[in-house]
Amino acid sequence: MSTKKIRWGILSTANIGMQKVTPGIMASPHSEVVAIASRDLGKARAAADQLGIPKAYGSYEELFADPDIDAIYNPLPNHLHVPMTVAAAKAGKHVLCEKPIALNAAEAELLRECPPDRIVLEAFMVRFHPQWLRAREIIRSGELGEVRAINAVFTYFNDDPANVRNQADIGGGGIMDIGCYPITAARFLFEAEPKRVVSLVERDETFGTDRLASVLADFGAGRQLNFVCSTQAAGHQRVQVLGSKAKLEIIIPFNAPQNERTAITVDTGAPFDGSLARREVLPASDQYTEQAEAFALAVLGEKPLPWGIDDAIASMRVIDAVFASEKSGGWATV
Repeated sequence: MSTKKIRWGILSTANIGMQKVTPGIMASPHSEVVAIASRDLGKARAAADQLGIPKAYGSYEELFADPDIDAIYNPLPNHLHVPMTVAAAKAGKHVLCEKPIALNAAEAELLRECPPDRIVLEAFMVRFHPQWLRAREIIRSGELGEVRAINAVFTYFNDDPANVRNQADIGGGGIMDIGCYPITAARFLFEAEPKRVVSLVERDETFGTDRLASVLADFGAGRQLNFVCSTQAAGHQRVQVLGSKAKLEIIIPFNAPQNERTAITVDTGAPFDGSLARREVLPASDQYTEQAEAFALAVLGEKPLPWGIDDAIASMRVIDAVFASEKSGGWATV
C-alpha cells in the first residue's frame, strides 16, 4: 500500500467540518489537511489556528487554485454543493461533498460536467462505518431469512430561523437533511433501488420547510422501507431490518459516537421482549476517518470507491419522488 498522502483543502468553516469531518480527515493515515477557505479571511485564519491547518484563504477560488491541494471537502449549504463541486473538479481537484449532493436530481446531473478523472463522492459517512458493513454482511449471510422491511426513524429539534436547515430556499427541511439517511440505509442494505414512494409531509407555517414526514418506499420483490424524519421532535434514531427469520437493529445508526464502540443486535423474536437477542459489539471507529481514508486510497489508485456521481444522482431521484408524492397525494415513480 502507498505511503503517500493526499492533500486536502476544506471549503468553509461550517460546523460539521470543524467539529467532525476535518478532524476525521486529519486522522486518516493517507490524508493531510493543508488549507481551509472562507469568504471571510478572518474566519478562515481562526479556523486554521484552531485545527492546526497551515494555510488559510479568504475566497473559495484561491483554494481551488492552490496547486498543492489534491482534494476538496465541500460542507457548504445545499444550494452551493453542485456549483462549488463542479468548480473544484474543473480546477483539478477531487471532491468529497456533503449530502444531499444537490437540490434535485436535475441539478445533480450537472455533476457530469466534472472531468471524468476526478473523483466526486457524496459524503454519506455511514456507509464506511463497521456497523453498517457488518449489518450488510449478516443480511447477505441469510441469517435474517428473506429481508422484508426496513423501519427507520431520524429526528431532532431545531426551530432556529437562522439555521440553514430551516431555510427552504437553500434546500432546508428534514427530508433533505436527515430523510436522505434512511433512504441511503435502504439502498445500501437492500442493495437495490426503490421503484416508487408515497409520503405524508407536514410543513412549518413560518419556515415553509418540511418538519415532519412519513415515507413508504417500494423496492419491489416484497421489500419495503418505511421511515419517519422530523426537525421538530425529540431526538431519536433507529434502523431495524425485518427478515423472515430474524430482526437486525443498528443501535445508533447515523450519529455513531466517534472513536467509541457501537452495537448491533440480531433477534429471532422469541421472546418478544428481545431479552435473548444476540448483541454484537463493534470496535471503536470514526466513520469520518473511515470515509476519508477510503477516499484517499481511491485518489491514490489503491482501491476504487463503490459510489460516485451516478449513485448521488440516484439518491436525489428518490428524494424528488418523495416531494412529488407530497404534491400529488399519491404514489410517485422514482
